[in-house]
Amino acid sequence: MLILSLDTTTRGGSVAVVRDDQLLALVPGDAGRSHTERLPAEMAIALAQAGVTPTDIDLLAVATGPGAFTGLRIGLAAMQGLAMTLDRPVIGISALDALAAEAANQGMTLVAPWMDAQRGEVFASLLDLTAGRTLETPLAALPSAVLDAWRPHLDGQCAIFIGDAAQRDAELIAAVGAGRWVVRTPPPLAPALARIAGRRAAQGEKGLPHQLTPIYVRRPDVEIERERRATP
Repeated sequence: MLILSLDTTTRGGSVAVVRDDQLLALVPGDAGRSHTERLPAEMAIALAQAGVTPTDIDLLAVATGPGAFTGLRIGLAAMQGLAMTLDRPVIGISALDALAAEAANQGMTLVAPWMDAQRGEVFASLLDLTAGRTLETPLAALPSAVLDAWRPHLDGQCAIFIGDAAQRDAELIAAVGAGRWVVRTPPPLAPALARIAGRRAAQGEKGLPHQLTPIYVRRPDVEIERERRATP
């Protein structure tokens, strides 16, 4: 199965082409430019590097969030359009799930995907990899508040925090975790998205473009501002 995957949940993002878990191409995004400016070209570059054409693609995979509202919407719209044009199935994957997958071979039982949510906040969830279950569902909050709320799960335990905000909050994580918690900056997420999508497709989870649902966790700023202005 040949999969084209896209992540626009972070400023950089990435595009990858994967065949049966083998990475054929990876194009990390240029964080200095908007997704709108570079997305079509980066997908074309990835396909060219892999030596395939759009019609060779069997499955599309895209990160559905959480992340910056604009980038997320651009990524979803791009893959929905491509899925309709090529008549191919598409699978949406949580960026937090992709981060957890990148930490699966790090020897830790607990993993905390830890994404920059701006405003000094973090998008985060907590998973028990050994038990294969989610301990804390995705939320957006200040890092200190998240760690305090998670104490019943984390106290005295070893854990790995992975995501673009992990290094930013490294001192806090080290202090609260008393040396038991480690931080990791993840590689580009597009390959992990493709691998997860391949497994889900094998289980019959292929979807239609209109079934893609963004994971915002927090309401978009524009909605909050509109509501504030409308309040007397």
